[in-house]
Amino acid sequence: MIFRGVVPAADELAQVRYLFTDIDDTLTTEGRLLPQSYQALWDLHEAGIAIVPVTGGSAGWCEHIVRAWPVAAVIGESGAFKMRRVGGRVEVEFWEGEEVQAKRQRQHLQAITPLLGESFPVAHDQAFRLADVAIDIGGHSREAIDALAEAIRAQGGTVAISSIHINTWIGDYNKRAMSERLLGQWGVADSDVARSTAFVGDSRNDGPMFGFIRNSFGVGNILPILDDLLFKPQWIVNRPAGLGFADIATALLSAR
Repeated sequence: MIFRGVVPAADELAQVRYLFTDIDDTLTTEGRLLPQSYQALWDLHEAGIAIVPVTGGSAGWCEHIVRAWPVAAVIGESGAFKMRRVGGRVEVEFWEGEEVQAKRQRQHLQAITPLLGESFPVAHDQAFRLADVAIDIGGHSREAIDALAEAIRAQGGTVAISSIHINTWIGDYNKRAMSERLLGQWGVADSDVARSTAFVGDSRNDGPMFGFIRNSFGVGNILPILDDLLFKPQWIVNRPAGLGFADIATALLSAR
């Protein structure tokens, strides 16, 4: 059995047309996109399921994804913007506006830098970010990560904690808010969201999406943080990360 505990019924998944998914440690495995996971993306795409990665990843990373992967759009930097490919061009829509969000990013980075010290480096891809600040948390204790997150919140920042980063920004958006906006722009009625969408995630920053999308899945490595989630995934697969994603893709395709 690929699922841990409750198994989804085929009729619960049969009408899924939009799959939202986290990337780090959900699609990727130890930072790599496995061949099984990449093939799963193509199988879903060819079956007519629109895939939307929803990530804390940088704009630079998102542009590569929307150009090279079989996705309908990408939501990046925790909801700061969405990208889609139109012909050979990449179109970017910001939550509020590029200039506003860029100015807030610069001010926020300046404000929180004294909190980081030498032990919490800014992420290596910060130069490719347009709206948020990402802080590497690898090798740090849960207590140290949460203490830094609280200090950033005290400075007025919004904080989301993934498996690899603290992502922080100034603004009222998150993964869920931009996903709702995108579905509305695609003409998906509120009454249709429950049956037509699915989501896959692994981390604390995926909580808003687990609360938004009924057909929600966790990959196997979500287990250590389940108690931290106000909203939990409806189903969990046994295998972790990208292999778990491939199993979820199989379930979605089988239901069709």
